[in-house]
Amino acid sequence: MLFRKSAGETVTDAVLYGGLALISVTTVYPFIYLLVLSLNETTDAMRGGLTFFPRVFTLENYAYVFENPVLLRASYNSVLRTVLQTVISVFLSGMLAYVLSRKEFMLRRLFSFMLVLTMYVSGGLIPTYLLIKSLGLINSFWVYIIPSLVGAFHVFIMRTYFEQLPEGLVESAYIDGANDFRIYTSIIMPISLPVFATIALFISVNEWNSWFDNYLYNSRNPDLNVLQYELQKMIQIVEQQVNQDSGEEIQRTISPTTIKATLTIIVTIPILLVYPFLQKYFVKGMTLGAMKD
Repeated sequence: MLFRKSAGETVTDAVLYGGLALISVTTVYPFIYLLVLSLNETTDAMRGGLTFFPRVFTLENYAYVFENPVLLRASYNSVLRTVLQTVISVFLSGMLAYVLSRKEFMLRRLFSFMLVLTMYVSGGLIPTYLLIKSLGLINSFWVYIIPSLVGAFHVFIMRTYFEQLPEGLVESAYIDGANDFRIYTSIIMPISLPVFATIALFISVNEWNSWFDNYLYNSRNPDLNVLQYELQKMIQIVEQQVNQDSGEEIQRTISPTTIKATLTIIVTIPILLVYPFLQKYFVKGMTLGAMKD
């Protein structure tokens, strides 16, 4: 027997689908506009009125960006930083979350309180800089990795997820003689891919977009600059060149507006390529990670 929707249900569905379509368009269109702007000739783009396709197609903006020799090194630093930080931080945060999820751990409340405290109280910029300096991390690649190895927010999401897992899995592993590290690596991690993928996405996006720590700690060493920092410097250089009399020729081929659009597309594409592989885990990981017994 076929189920027929009533007129009210049909109208409701139409409104919902229309609202979702509108939200999708308003979310996606800014990226489409930036892509069109980056592929359009600068002088023509200054006229405005661009919609879904470039009027005067050109790759001059991308050529100007990729002709910069420092971008390849900066891209390597950004990729290495993102991969290392994501892998190490997910593993260590999960390990701490597993320990805090064990009810037999006597200090779990104390450590949980200490983690919560870090989410609301910060030492400030100057004490943090002095700490980083005293650790010898200034002008070092490891300043991108070590200070943020474990995030309190990530730990609590993973801990809550682990608390939803069947207790019998851990108890049976104990009976078989496995220690906690073996249980974590061989049992907890394989069955917790949704929350691990969710946290990995959070960390990778944050690390890929980070530049302020580069400015604070490694700005004197160009070999350690990351892509975001170099792109920001490039925008400033373009603006200076355009404002000078000698920049008239440059202004006819590029402008700060088109360069900003080009750089936005360049730094967004890697995350857009990674997200589809983690999307199937994302919703499940966030949902279970936010549940309470």
